[in-house]
Amino acid sequence: MEQKKSMGSLTTTINNTVATVQFSHPASNSFPRKLLDGLTEELSQLSANAAVSVIILRSEGTGAFCAGASFDELLAVSDLEEGTEFFSGFANLINAMRKCSKIIVGRIHGKAVGGGVGIAAACDYAFATIESAIKLSELAIGIGPFVIEPAVSRKIGKTAMTDMTLAATEWKNTDWAHDKGLYAKVVENQVELDIHIAHFTEKLASYNPEALVQMKKIIWEGTEGWDTLLLERAAISGELVLSDFTKNALNQFKK
Repeated sequence: MEQKKSMGSLTTTINNTVATVQFSHPASNSFPRKLLDGLTEELSQLSANAAVSVIILRSEGTGAFCAGASFDELLAVSDLEEGTEFFSGFANLINAMRKCSKIIVGRIHGKAVGGGVGIAAACDYAFATIESAIKLSELAIGIGPFVIEPAVSRKIGKTAMTDMTLAATEWKNTDWAHDKGLYAKVVENQVELDIHIAHFTEKLASYNPEALVQMKKIIWEGTEGWDTLLLERAAISGELVLSDFTKNALNQFKK
C-alpha cells in the first residue's frame, strides 16, 4: 500500500510476514494531522491482517527520525475544539500502537523530538543509531508532553521523563536513551541498523504468531485506561496552545 500526501507520504510493503511502514514529511518528518491519521489507520489495518506478524516502523531519509507535530498546524489552531482535535491525533496513534496485535519494531535512524519521542516509546522494541538523540521541547513552546507522557514514562520511568521535560532545550544523546530503556539496541549507522533489524524481525516472524499476539497483550498490561487518559491529555494541550505565550513561542521557534 502506498498513500501519497501533498504534505508527506506513507508507504507500506510486506515481505513474507514482516510489514514495513514508512512515513515521510519534508519538514524533518513531522506530522500534519492527515499524515498522522493515515499512519494510525494503517497500523489498525495491519493489526487485523493475518498475513502480517511483525511491523517495522520507520521514517524516510538520513536526517531526523521525527520532529513531532506540524508547527504550521499548531499555529493555525483557533479554538479549544480545534486544539483538542489536533492533539488527539497523537493520542489516537499511540493507542493504535499499543492495541495493535502485532509486535512493532522501531527503526530510529536520527533525532526525535516531542511526538517523535512518543512514537519511539510506543514501539515494542526499538533499534537506533548513534545519531538518534532525543528531546522533549514542549515546555519551551508553552505546552507540555502531556499526550505522550504515559508512553514515555512507561518506557524510561517518571524520573527520566521529568529530566527530559524540564530540561526542554537539552538534547539527550543515544547512550542516555539506551541506558534509560528507550532503545533496546544501538548501532553505528543506518547500514548496520538495517542489517540488525532484518535479522531480528526475521527471527521474530519465525515464532508462533499466536504467542506473539499474546505477548503483545502482556507487554501493554495496565494501559487499558489510555483510551480516555490520552484524550484528556489532548484537551490540556489543546487549551494551552491557544495562549498568547504559546503562539509567540511557536512563532519564535519556527524562525
